[in-house]
This record gives sequence, C-alpha cells and structure tokens, in this order.
Amino acid sequence: MHISLTTELETKIKSKVESGLYNNASEVIREALRFMDSHEEWIMEVKLAHLRKQLNVGITQLDSGQGIEINSKSALDKLFEDTSEI
Repeated sequence: MHISLTTELETKIKSKVESGLYNNASEVIREALRFMDSHEEWIMEVKLAHLRKQLNVGITQLDSGQGIEINSKSALDKLFEDTSEI
C-alpha cells in the first residue's frame, strides 16, 4: 500500500519516531488508526447516551399525558417542521 502525506504530516510522524516512543513510521500510523477507531466508538457511545436521554424524556412526557397523537403523514410532517431542536 502506498499513501501520500503532506509535509506537515510527514514531519509529525518523523517527530514521533525521533522521540523514541515509536520504532518506525508504521507504528505511528497503526497507533493513530487505533486511536481513530476508539475515538469513533466513544463518539457513538456519546450519541447513544444522548439518544437514550431523549427517549427517557419522551417516555416521561408520555407517562404524564403530554403526548400528542399523530394520525396522518401530514401531521407528522408538520411536527418535524415545527421542531426547532433536533
């Protein structure tokens, strides 16, 4: 596999290797990819936690009778048009 890097990225990789933390550029790239994967997993966990919180708010509202009945596509479309926070 061949990849092209900007001069800035090449300098960063060389700096990491020269620091002694990594033996070569491949180790730096592998570590960066592992970090990217874990970061993406963390973002998904944060999004999922936010969605669960929103669902709990909705369930609480429904349980207290604050729900609204949607019985047509046009009513659903209007609900989403009126929504200011997504």
